[in-house]
Amino acid sequence: MKVEAALEGILFTMGQSVERSTLAQALEISEEEVEQAALRLQEEYRRDERGIQLITLENRYQLCTKRDCYEPLVRLAARPRKPVLTNVMLETLAIIAYRQPVTKMEISRIRGVNSDHAVNRLVEYQLVCEAGRMDAPGRPILFVTTEEFLRRFQLSSAEELPDLKEEKLAEILEEVERETAQMPEEVEVSV
Repeated sequence: MKVEAALEGILFTMGQSVERSTLAQALEISEEEVEQAALRLQEEYRRDERGIQLITLENRYQLCTKRDCYEPLVRLAARPRKPVLTNVMLETLAIIAYRQPVTKMEISRIRGVNSDHAVNRLVEYQLVCEAGRMDAPGRPILFVTTEEFLRRFQLSSAEELPDLKEEKLAEILEEVERETAQMPEEVEVSV
């Protein structure tokens, strides 16, 4: 791997300034070689007119946004931050991921408690979205996972979700059978 690529990866991941000596240790090169790699990266960012730049802060380096990009960044940063997912939201998200498309009522039945709030928060966080309505009385909304879900959990598709353990799968299938017995005979899904 090129030193510049490794340096860039480290600085991007750290998100803050890193001392030259620390970088030299991590990259197993001298501090002078780190300085030369940093200079090459700085020139590359200038030449390619990128939105980021590599700055030097005494004996530290940091990747940051160029001033020309501040306005869109400020607009984005002004949006409220999303808190960490709670256990309730993670449980609800797992149900949606494995059973999609699924309604709030089905999620609540599986969880045993009302899940409206958790589903609404997941929609707000753009991890799930509406995918149409079920062709049943009341036409309940169907929910599926989004690209943001895939991105956050580093999946290419929902098919990459880990398989459930056999005993857990049997438990879920029993629950599905009980639910199915309570549902109308034919329910069509319209997306």
